[in-house]
Amino acid sequence: MNLLKALATVSSMTLVSRILGFVRDMLVARVFGASIATDAFFVAFRIPNLLRRLFAEGAFSQAFVPILGEYKNRRTEEETRRLIDHITGLMGVGLFIITLIGIIAAPVIIYVSAPGFSSNPQKFELTVELLRITFPYILFISLVSLAGGILNTHGKFSVPALTPALLNLSFIGCILWLAPLMNPPVLALAWAVFIGGVLQLAFQVPFLMRIKLMPRPRLRSKDSGAWRVIKQMGPAVFGVSIGQISLLINTIFASFLVTGSVSWLYYADRLMEFPAGLLGAALGTILLPSLSRHYADNSTEEYSRLLDWGLRLTVLLTLPAALALALLATPLVATLFFHGEFSIHDVWMTRNALIAYSLGLLGLILVKVLAPGFYARQNIKTPVKIALITLVATQLMNLAFIVPLRHAGLALAIGLGACLNAGMLYYKLRSHKIYQPQPGWAIFMAKILIALAGMGSVLWIASGSDASWLTDSTSQRVLRLTEIVAMGATAYFIMLWLLGFRLKNFSQRGAP
Repeated sequence: MNLLKALATVSSMTLVSRILGFVRDMLVARVFGASIATDAFFVAFRIPNLLRRLFAEGAFSQAFVPILGEYKNRRTEEETRRLIDHITGLMGVGLFIITLIGIIAAPVIIYVSAPGFSSNPQKFELTVELLRITFPYILFISLVSLAGGILNTHGKFSVPALTPALLNLSFIGCILWLAPLMNPPVLALAWAVFIGGVLQLAFQVPFLMRIKLMPRPRLRSKDSGAWRVIKQMGPAVFGVSIGQISLLINTIFASFLVTGSVSWLYYADRLMEFPAGLLGAALGTILLPSLSRHYADNSTEEYSRLLDWGLRLTVLLTLPAALALALLATPLVATLFFHGEFSIHDVWMTRNALIAYSLGLLGLILVKVLAPGFYARQNIKTPVKIALITLVATQLMNLAFIVPLRHAGLALAIGLGACLNAGMLYYKLRSHKIYQPQPGWAIFMAKILIALAGMGSVLWIASGSDASWLTDSTSQRVLRLTEIVAMGATAYFIMLWLLGFRLKNFSQRGAP
């Protein structure tokens, strides 16, 4: 399997979802702005979304995929099916109970996760109502993640990568057609989450049936593999999803700041998640099954070479994205969100958060590449220890930055915490002799920095003053931003080509 081709496939499918996501966020910004309603929804949605990343995409995927890969490569087809069936049964019952508890305990959850809202009864009650509608999303999306893990292990990367687009389509449809019928209109966003979860689960069913691995839930089984997955999930929650835990704590801090702070952080996070999803999530998705296969085959040299390939691609593509987010923060925010209820003040505040986030983008994506280096080996303890240190450090930075920088300080703490996480993961991979860098890193980095300097100069000159982006029409901003991004990307890749970079140099084979 050509991993570069697989990466391109996953990234292109993710790109479709991200573009629809921007359309969704533009509509949310236009219709609702940054208000009490959006603050309430973003807090309500962040909780099931956090659980999704903790239990579904995060801990579950990292625990399930290596063990499923082991069964696929070393066990019989019947044993593999029993593992899938048993996991489905355990997850189904557990998630139903969690969902029921979440709906009943919604007031307590909001009080704990956004205590600042309790001073405004209207805002608090609205958030509780929204959470009760959105909470079942964790049940649907966890089963989606189970299906995605099965499909990814069998090399069907495009289906799970395209699936999130259905959530964005649900948002777009509900904003356009359901919101005018709801009172208050923001309830339409909550129902969009519920409907989107159902659509994503239904979408993957035919593809599971095609590979004859449609789960048949069982609760009684002697398959110890299912319990190994469950045991691995607990500590993996911290190891993979520490950034999401920090985001939740950031919401607690932001709930005490001025109205709009939660929304500004959300909009900035959405822009930052664009490159993080296209590259970080895609690399993590395709690396984990191949790393698991190399570990099962005891191919330590190939294991290390595959990690090196992932790290080089991350540096090559993440550094220009981070630089572009920082230099084009105002043009991006103004072009995508400066409509309707989204004010000039909202533009400046979101811009500040985006610049802060951009400083940590490399760390955020490196974690997606480095963490699978441990999880493919079913090593949970090391990432957990690192994650706990990162969590404490991030909250100390929150306390240090929130007074002078307000909401932007919270974004900066997340980014710097991710860099600390990535640095410690890298150090441990080296010290455990799991990863040995391939020759040529110094020259590689020197060439990247030269290309970045050229791209940065082009973006700086072409973007002009920030104020000019607030007076242009929407069509003018879109055209202007498109031209500038194209100019920057062209400058960067031409510089790389002149410095000797070729696409074939990044070709890499993975596990079949």
